[in-house]
Amino acid sequence: MKAEEKLKHLYQKVILGHSKQPYHYQKMDEADYIIEAYNPLCGDKFKLFLKMKEGTIQTASFSGYGCAISKASTSILVQRLEGLKLADIAALRQQFKAVALGDKSSEDEEFEAFSTAKEFPGRANCVSLSWDSLEEWLLELK
Repeated sequence: MKAEEKLKHLYQKVILGHSKQPYHYQKMDEADYIIEAYNPLCGDKFKLFLKMKEGTIQTASFSGYGCAISKASTSILVQRLEGLKLADIAALRQQFKAVALGDKSSEDEEFEAFSTAKEFPGRANCVSLSWDSLEEWLLELK
């Protein structure tokens, strides 16, 4: 399979799959933290809900609306956050953005699927919206 065909397949499998059936797409009434992610340029808006215990994210979910790329990216973020220590979030974000928006490649199919966004610079905000909002929240915690 050619590289271009592989990326198209990953886009369809990962991005469209997570957009249609997002992970933990629900509000969480008992959340310890609620993080808002909003892009005023396109109107994408999500809320991330985190339930914490001793510096580790026990459960994460999200709700809101946006394009397929931002919704899928948020779904993957929420999925990856569960069981993660707050101290490890920055490294996960850096790894994701290096693959999705940088020049790194990865064996991680979910991260690799977002590398198609490099061809469309206007979609970079869609890819990183929730990841960047989470990073801002972490900086505010310190």
